[in-house]
Amino acid sequence: MSDVKREPLHRILQPEGWPRPKGYANGILAQGRLVFTGGLVGWNEEGVFPDGFVPQVRQTLHNIVAVLKEAGAGPEHLVRLTWYVTSIEDYLADPKGLGGAYREIIGKNFPAMATVQVTRLVEPKALVEIEATAVIP
Repeated sequence: MSDVKREPLHRILQPEGWPRPKGYANGILAQGRLVFTGGLVGWNEEGVFPDGFVPQVRQTLHNIVAVLKEAGAGPEHLVRLTWYVTSIEDYLADPKGLGGAYREIIGKNFPAMATVQVTRLVEPKALVEIEATAVIP
């Protein structure tokens, strides 16, 4: 592994004096080819959902990475994630588990993010749905 420091692919926008966000960015400046995913859920290739919020997030993030790979992109190219969750309580219940799953799959890439609680998702067993935007320089 090289000790050469790489320039980030995208510039994080952090207004002076604002508190630093934890686990996301307030904004990202990027230029290149755009990749948009639909709202992806946490089912596997057979359409089966795992039990529990964090396991569904883990599978959803794997699904996002799979779609990015089709475009020649990876998690490092993410600039925005919008999370739709059926329960904010479930989202907040296990921050270590959630953060661990995120870092395992996405790494230390923290794009602009929003999380929205919804009444339900189209797939009745889905607890989370995530839309992703990536920019390939």
